[in-house]
Amino acid sequence: MTTPNHKIIPHLWFDQEAFEAAQFYTSLFPESQITHTTTLHNTPSGSVDTVAFELAGQAFQAISAGPLFKFNPSVSFLVACETKGDVDALWAPLSAGGQALMELGEYPFSERYGWIQDRYGVSWQVMFMGDRPARQKITPTLMFVGPQAGKAEEAILLYTSVIPDSHVDGILRWGEGEEPDQPGTVKHAAFTLAGQVFAAMDSAYGHAFAFNEAISFLVSCDSQAEMDAYWDKLSAVPEAEQCGWLKDRYGLSWQIVPRRMDEMMRQGSPEQIARVTEAFLAMKKFDLAALERAYASR
Repeated sequence: MTTPNHKIIPHLWFDQEAFEAAQFYTSLFPESQITHTTTLHNTPSGSVDTVAFELAGQAFQAISAGPLFKFNPSVSFLVACETKGDVDALWAPLSAGGQALMELGEYPFSERYGWIQDRYGVSWQVMFMGDRPARQKITPTLMFVGPQAGKAEEAILLYTSVIPDSHVDGILRWGEGEEPDQPGTVKHAAFTLAGQVFAAMDSAYGHAFAFNEAISFLVSCDSQAEMDAYWDKLSAVPEAEQCGWLKDRYGLSWQIVPRRMDEMMRQGSPEQIARVTEAFLAMKKFDLAALERAYASR
């Protein structure tokens, strides 16, 4: 299998379990593998392990960098299943040591569905699709809650305007009598970012969680100009800007990263990786030329 050239990659922040979790997840799906691991030294979290992996051909990344952030259901991953048996086969290992958020069963929108937080806290929605075609096996799903409830459509329009090859695919809205959600807000929306499928929903219930850095979305860029454009249009919380990370006006975290940096981390010597790490730790928005100098210096 070749590494997919995905533009946007979900990034999971674990305490110490990134590699263990990646092994577990790649065991669950066909066309899955761990593609690369790297250890970064002398970071604010000490030595941290990173792992790149694929699930059903889709790219993911994870890091073990300490217990700073906790996973919650504001970002979940919807898995499209062709049969009810496929749902059950995934539910069993995902639920071991986990917690059901919506019990496995029959719902108006699916004859076999369940929502689970796995043993690591990552949320999965496992759904039998019936006759509905699925463009993508695993769909990142954003839930706008608390002060952000009711803003899903606004966020979708922002993201699809900022990222090329993006569009809204369809919106199902909450109706009258479906309080606490306001009529017209998003019950479920499908949208495409850089050719990849995402979903979103509003929920006005009293959820005790919100978007945080435990799950971010890494945007792989080909130039400094491209990074600058994303940074300028998405970053809304100056104090959250660090090491290529930003937070948008809805609290969702993004990493704006040069594609070249992935090559450096995969191909570089330990000394080159150490120099690049030292350089990027001092940055907010990444400076591609400075990273290249750190990589090439003797």
